[in-house]
Amino acid sequence: MVTSSKQTCLSMRGDSYWEIRIPSQLSDGRREVDKFVSRAEAWGVSHEESLALRHSLYEAVVNAVRHGNHRDASQHVRICYRFLSSEIFIEVEDEGPGFDRDLIPDPTSEENRCRPGGRGLLMMRHFMNSVEYNERGNCVMMRRTRQRG
Repeated sequence: MVTSSKQTCLSMRGDSYWEIRIPSQLSDGRREVDKFVSRAEAWGVSHEESLALRHSLYEAVVNAVRHGNHRDASQHVRICYRFLSSEIFIEVEDEGPGFDRDLIPDPTSEENRCRPGGRGLLMMRHFMNSVEYNERGNCVMMRRTRQRG
């Protein structure tokens, strides 16, 4: 279980809460991201905002499948999310050993511009108001404040 001093979607169960465990396969991840986007738009999230949420969740799932669980279909990825009137919370957790985000190269620095790695994390930080990791580094917790028209 994820522990955090901050409020997570696990501590906020209700009718706007969903949690799913999927095998570490990108096809399953894409399907769940599509379901998430449909639910977000049904909840009243604009199409533009749903694109930002889609990219953030998809990057987190891809990282969990590829880097966390090394595409091992016997391992699972847990995805949970909660829609509130003013915020959306998302958690993605894999069964891998975790990572140290300080060891991920900055993709915006000159020496790393042509090297792979770090762009998904950069995108998640761009689209979300908050991106945090548990101590182990195998769970990302993201929060986005909803846009009001």
